[in-house]
Amino acid sequence: MQAKRPSHDTISDNRGNGLFNRREMLRTAGGGIGMMALNSLLATDGVAQAASDSLKPKEPDFKPRAKRMIWLFMHGGPSHVDLWDPKPDLVKYSGKPLPDSFGEVMTRRKVAKNPLLAPIKPFRKRGESGLEVSDFLPHTGALVDDLCVVRSLHGDSVNHPQSVYQMNTGSILMGHPSVGSWVAYGLGSENADMPAFVVMPDPGGGIKGGPPAWGSGYLPATFQGTTMRAGKTPILNLKPPASISSQQQRATLDLIQSMNRRHLEARDQDDELAARISAYELAFRMQTAAPEIVDLTQETKDTHAMYGLNDPQTRDFGERCLLARRMIERGVRFVQLYSGDTVGWDAHSDVTKNHTAYCKKTDQPVAALLKDLKQRGLLEDTLVVWCGEFGRMPMSEQGRGRDHNPWGYSGWLAGAGITGGRSYGATDAIGLRSVENKVHVNEFHATLLHLMGLDHESLTYFHNGLDERLTGPAEVKIVKGLLT
Repeated sequence: MQAKRPSHDTISDNRGNGLFNRREMLRTAGGGIGMMALNSLLATDGVAQAASDSLKPKEPDFKPRAKRMIWLFMHGGPSHVDLWDPKPDLVKYSGKPLPDSFGEVMTRRKVAKNPLLAPIKPFRKRGESGLEVSDFLPHTGALVDDLCVVRSLHGDSVNHPQSVYQMNTGSILMGHPSVGSWVAYGLGSENADMPAFVVMPDPGGGIKGGPPAWGSGYLPATFQGTTMRAGKTPILNLKPPASISSQQQRATLDLIQSMNRRHLEARDQDDELAARISAYELAFRMQTAAPEIVDLTQETKDTHAMYGLNDPQTRDFGERCLLARRMIERGVRFVQLYSGDTVGWDAHSDVTKNHTAYCKKTDQPVAALLKDLKQRGLLEDTLVVWCGEFGRMPMSEQGRGRDHNPWGYSGWLAGAGITGGRSYGATDAIGLRSVENKVHVNEFHATLLHLMGLDHESLTYFHNGLDERLTGPAEVKIVKGLLT
């Protein structure tokens, strides 16, 4: 793809007074178009190149094992040594300083010399496989036979924003497309009335690093995540005022679209504007499609109970997990759910208090999602991913907390033919660093794309003189051990 020149955001006015600003038109015309403008779809600034059919379904590079992906992102850094990675030596040497044999350790808050802290709760063998999982997670732990726990993830930054960006975009730097954007770019959407990539943030507050984590970067804005939420207004400002009929709104949109097309015809292949025209049309169609998708009253009482919708502690994340299932049923390609507000799983001062709360919020809904997908035959070709931006240190902080640890941590995969009931890779004896079958974030991404039928080396976009890709310029290998 070749970069195109930016378009001008003005058109000629029939009134003879020069140029009329389209943005002003969008804000004022009929009261409807401005109301239905979706930030993720109607962004008019920084939109790169795109064609009007950019979200149409595309053929994968090879037969995929997953047709769609649900990413459960635990923002803040869940503690792998307290959840997924049992370390008997950490129990044995708790209260003692880190042995010199582990060498120098880069930490965020200078905790390298602090005493080791034992896992907060015991680990137990679960399922037929006997895979060990913490008592923090009784519901998900009961489903370990469906999970492949990756115990050797590692990244490159001890800071939240950079690590959030890296896990979401492959780079510690802002401005790169997210995994969901790359999947949307590579495969398009299976539902013409919905975006390919939907994001449901934690309603408690934004993540560290903010919306660029699900942004399209240098890809066309068409591919960035569309934020949605549970409830009667899944997309803010999508529904027009009561005083505006659908016929009036349609007429207003048609007027603006005709003006846009006239502008496009005069400016020779303006891909930015072509993408914008397509986005307006999608926004209009979503006004009909989105309310039906988020109407959870269509689900049975048993389903509500399974997801924890009757419990105030689990209702929020349960609703979003149920929405994720409903969306992928209707052709949304990539759904990303965030657990954790601005602080989230960031347990610096008290792991017990923090993780008790967040495990209570998420454990039952996550298990319900897996069971629901499996019962409906959807888990076979849906990839479910669970992880945060990093893990936490084996050393203590403030006696009861843990600092950031990007050098070795855990996540898991389920569905898409992944063999469950096993772990892959390992950290050292105390969970400080990945040491066996190490999986760097870029390798993790390459493997996710592979499961979706996309070759990470050929999925590129020409930008600033380079064929950019999710996995970066260096040689990156697919983790074949995760594909068995």
